Amino acid sequence: MPTEILMPALSPTMEEGTLAKWLVKEGDTVASGDLLAEIETDKATMEFEAVDEGVIGKILVGEGTEGVKVNTPIAVILEEGESVDDIGQASDEGEAKPEAEKADSAAAAAPSGGPEKAATGQVAPPAPIDDSGERVFASPLARRIAAEKGLDLTQVKGSGPRGRIVKADVEAAKADTAPAERPESAAKEAPAPTALASGPDAETVAKIYADRDYEEVKLDGMRKTIAARLTEAKQSIPHFYLRRDIRLDALLKFRSELNSKLEARGVKLSVNDFIIKACAMALQSVPDANAVWAGDRLLKLKPSDVAVAVAIEGGLFTPVLRDADMKSLSALSSEMKDLANRARDRKLAPHEYQGGSFAISNLGMFGIDNFDAVINPPHGAILAIGAGVKKPVVGEDGELTVATVMSVTLSVDHRVIDGALGAQLLEAIVDNLENPLTMLA
Repeated sequence: MPTEILMPALSPTMEEGTLAKWLVKEGDTVASGDLLAEIETDKATMEFEAVDEGVIGKILVGEGTEGVKVNTPIAVILEEGESVDDIGQASDEGEAKPEAEKADSAAAAAPSGGPEKAATGQVAPPAPIDDSGERVFASPLARRIAAEKGLDLTQVKGSGPRGRIVKADVEAAKADTAPAERPESAAKEAPAPTALASGPDAETVAKIYADRDYEEVKLDGMRKTIAARLTEAKQSIPHFYLRRDIRLDALLKFRSELNSKLEARGVKLSVNDFIIKACAMALQSVPDANAVWAGDRLLKLKPSDVAVAVAIEGGLFTPVLRDADMKSLSALSSEMKDLANRARDRKLAPHEYQGGSFAISNLGMFGIDNFDAVINPPHGAILAIGAGVKKPVVGEDGELTVATVMSVTLSVDHRVIDGALGAQLLEAIVDNLENPLTMLA
């Protein structure tokens, strides 16, 4: 029977996507690993690889189609000896039975024939579940072969994209383990996707503005995800806020001196580069604050992985600089520029914008004096950076003087970090920025 190619989940948060471009056409022969299409997720445009070999028999979803749900069939691949006519025949046979009758037939076939009978009928068994209750991803062909060989797919290591089990994996595996019974935990339904922000429905709001001119802007995947995640964050995370003013004069002088020496290497450090380094080092100084919320426990991270908000058209990314405390200022500057440029082109891979325990959001370049940022779960905190402005201050000798002052606000998840611990973290950040030489020690 022809094998369906399903809309893949290219990131943990992806629920639907846009089929931006097909890289193959009907009649093309493909092998495992060949590029099939470009998929737009809520965050990026990513290439989708084949996990089975065969011929593209029919493309079911056209280019530019939006809102394609994950696991929706988008194309059909034919194996050796199959033709396009088999697609129509299989479809007609499936549609000929009412849904209830299909379910009854499937239930009746399982006890008497088991997986082997299903395989001889060319029906792929359902995806298995491992001991932790997680679905084991395998291609339909791999599942059929595993059923024929009596293999337990939870014991097979996949070599396909993102660890998916493909034909070659099951053909190379030994048939010495019977399929394991589905654990009780697997019977639990997956949690429903987070809904968009609550409030009046679209029709109600539209009636209010019925006599006014307006343009309706359709929400794309990124905007839907931002709305859902940040609504969840404000509703479920007990935020509290810590504010400090930071004197930047020493840092600005030091930055100017460094940039003059680094000019020959084409390196120009920004204030943001120093802020990233200061936060990363502060997380090492106050290790109990380097933590994330994990439902029923905390995860205390050892490395300083710092996320930085990058505004793009229609939304934002938070690329993560891993091991930021271990990197030089010039290395951080170069990496941040690369991540920001690829974020604006929506070319980041999921592992480049997921993770981290701490985030930075800087609106100082827009003239914003101070603001409160929303924590991006599961992070424990986020630092909101305002503009550096000249202000009258009282010097150490008691005389009035002028200094460049930057206002920052640390938004903290009280489940992860208590008030005193948050104050220690912010104090460490302030100390690093007001004494920049210490960051090179």
